[in-house]
Amino acid sequence: MADDNQPQLLELNNGTMKLIVSNHGCTITSLFLPDKHGKLDDVVLGFDTLDPYLNHVAPYFGCIVGRVANRIKQGKFKLNGTEHTLPINNGPNSLHGGLKGFDKVVWEVAEHKQGDNPSITFKYHARDGEEGYPGDLSVTATYTLTSKTTLRLDMEAVPENKPTPVSLAQHTYWNLAGHNSGTILDHSAQIFAKQITPVDQTQIPTGEIKPVEQTPFDFTTLKKIGTSIHEVGIGYDHNYVLDCGEEKAGLKHAAKLKDPVSSRVLDLWTNAPGLQFYTANYVNGIVGKGGAVYGKHSAVCLETQGFPNAVNEPIFPSVVVQPGEKYEHTMVYEFSVE
Repeated sequence: MADDNQPQLLELNNGTMKLIVSNHGCTITSLFLPDKHGKLDDVVLGFDTLDPYLNHVAPYFGCIVGRVANRIKQGKFKLNGTEHTLPINNGPNSLHGGLKGFDKVVWEVAEHKQGDNPSITFKYHARDGEEGYPGDLSVTATYTLTSKTTLRLDMEAVPENKPTPVSLAQHTYWNLAGHNSGTILDHSAQIFAKQITPVDQTQIPTGEIKPVEQTPFDFTTLKKIGTSIHEVGIGYDHNYVLDCGEEKAGLKHAAKLKDPVSSRVLDLWTNAPGLQFYTANYVNGIVGKGGAVYGKHSAVCLETQGFPNAVNEPIFPSVVVQPGEKYEHTMVYEFSVE
């Protein structure tokens, strides 16, 4: 095992899929998958070296974000009568854990297994008061290639001494045609959600839960991402309420993504209550792997998570975890060709 304190790249390979991941932010830097002809392509946006990740050039490419993913209104919340103040790093709000969230720290490589179902487990210990959050928190994240074309991520967190909000998200930018193949507007998406949590002008949920029916947000059946995107401002960046997917092994079907060119399909399963559907609206001329230039809508993020700003919205599912409890969040990415 290399020095745990040094950022490094590690590989999981089962002969069909190849995943490259870093202990810096638990970041997926590459995922190679076969298309309908068996040709391998790297289907995630990212960089050839770790430097751009370390220098924060990446807009959360591939990482795990926390202690709390998404936005917290004005970087404030109250817990058991105590007000907590977080760094403001996104307009007037706190985003993805603050200035140095879980995506910007080096995790310990706790285990790296080869074989038919190779896996890698990362661990991180967040301190009481880190980025303004209360309590010590032990976090683990395990990536496993559970079958020839399936990737599983298990995230766990245990508060050690104080109640604390926890909501982790995996922030990979997917382009199933290949990371350097232009926009995802021709990809089709299906999101197993009949409702979204609408947002104000600073992207904070209003507290309402509204149906998607007869709106541009309706992805209850497979629909091209580009069909109605012009009706939602600069693109999708919204939390969907996962409420109508079939269940399998304790996980809900959250989303399906399909690329017409390569015929690659991603089916995503999770136990999280929400899915942030984001169409890379703010990606603009970032030079990535092999000199590829990533522009607006060049990928899609499918971030399963607790609802944004849940810590300030009593009607949203709670993201507060008590000492003695365990936060558990699983995502299963099933890839296929159709």
